[in-house]
Amino acid sequence: MNASAHNDKSRQPRHIAVIMDGNGRWAKARGLDRSEGHVEGVNTVRRITEAAVDAGIGYLTLYTFSTENWNRPQAEVDALMHLIVIAIERETPDLIKNNVRLSMIGDISRLPAEAARRLEKCMADTSRCTGLTLTLALSYSSRWEILDACRRFAADVEAGRATPADMATDADFDRYLTTNGMPDPDLLIRTGGDHRVSNFMLWQIAYSEIYVTDTYWPDFSKEDFYRAIDNFQGRERRFGLTSEQIQ
Repeated sequence: MNASAHNDKSRQPRHIAVIMDGNGRWAKARGLDRSEGHVEGVNTVRRITEAAVDAGIGYLTLYTFSTENWNRPQAEVDALMHLIVIAIERETPDLIKNNVRLSMIGDISRLPAEAARRLEKCMADTSRCTGLTLTLALSYSSRWEILDACRRFAADVEAGRATPADMATDADFDRYLTTNGMPDPDLLIRTGGDHRVSNFMLWQIAYSEIYVTDTYWPDFSKEDFYRAIDNFQGRERRFGLTSEQIQ
């Protein structure tokens, strides 16, 4: 199976979001340290990014590190931060070569200063790319994002830049989210078999199609990615309407 099999552009997801789960369990099943699972997971990020480019996907958002992940053992947090920075710096030349623009969403203020600086440079280096937008959800949780949006709107009201009446539509709220300017995900993929959304893009996935696979993220292949797209293309998206209205 390859990207050329997905030629129904009218049913192609424009934005795919992924909860990359199973790195630790993949490592444990092989008698390895959890960090080895995260290292292998980085290789999967590379191949799925390539698959998204080949399939003509416009946006790929990866749940990389949640705000809850800060509560993990400090040694694991430090290792993850180091791995993320090194991996992104290593991949930046290929991102540019493949016309991929790097973006980040989340509470970036919590990142170590040096990590934030280096990641911001990678984003700047790819800022002129016009193909796939690869977004890392880093130090991110949806409840944090929604609360932050509410605080910023309240601050605008207090400062006289807005009134409560200005918050009248979904689009008005969208402007205060970290995903402002991005379309909502059409397809949410979760690897590792768990059937939950884990505080990820709760506002944005209101009408996303959800695809869950038992495959751990380090084993998730391009063929698995294309299979998820095939599954999406076979679904009827009604957005609250009836089948007859859609037809």
